[in-house]
Parts: sequence; structure tokens; C-alpha cells
Amino acid sequence: VQLQASGGGLVQAGGSLRLSCAASGRTVRPYTLSWFRQAPGKEREFVAAINGGGYSKYSGNSVEDRFTISRDDIKKTMYLQMDSLEPEDTAVYHCAYKEGSLLTSSTRTYTYWGQGTQVTVSS
Repeated sequence: VQLQASGGGLVQAGGSLRLSCAASGRTVRPYTLSWFRQAPGKEREFVAAINGGGYSKYSGNSVEDRFTISRDDIKKTMYLQMDSLEPEDTAVYHCAYKEGSLLTSSTRTYTYWGQGTQVTVSS
């Protein structure tokens, strides 16, 4: 499975971005897709996950109130709509794939990763 993330960029605080993650290759249903992010000097952290049934999980209230994860299984693409962006959201955003429907937040449970897309939020 190959994952291609896109949609990052430079945006002012309060702005919005929509990230996409296109999957190709042999995906096995059911599968879960997730977003992680990594800021300079910090560990990679979980942002949100969505499984084949459309159930989702977010890292916390701050993210859940501003971000929306979704997926289109016909296009094999996952999205992350990010609104009210804050400078603290600046990071490289990576998408990840795992088989199964369990919504997990540990990097160790994901088997395939995309290369990441840079999101920079200026104050």
C-alpha cells in the first residue's frame, strides 16, 4: 500500500486547509486510516483516525472542535479539514494505514505511512 499526502501549505492563524491522503495498491477491507503530525524537535503524535464504518477518533477536544476527518472509499482517499488553525498546529502531517477497524492512536499499530505534507501556520 502506498500513501500520498497533499494539501499542506502556509496559512495565517484562523485560516483553513484541507489535507488529502490517496491510497494505492492492495488495500484490504476493512482498514483504518489516520493522520499523525510531527513538529520540529517533537515526537510524532496522533491527530485523528477513521475506519471503514465511518467511525472516527480524535486526539482531543481542541482538535475535534476544529478538525474533521473523512474518507471516500471509492476514491481510496482520506481527508482532514482543518479550520481555525493555530500556530501550534504547525507540523508535518503524515497519513497512515492499518488493517482492521480498531481506531488506535499508537504509531506502532500502523503498517504503511505516507511521506508527509508540511503545514505552517503563521501568527
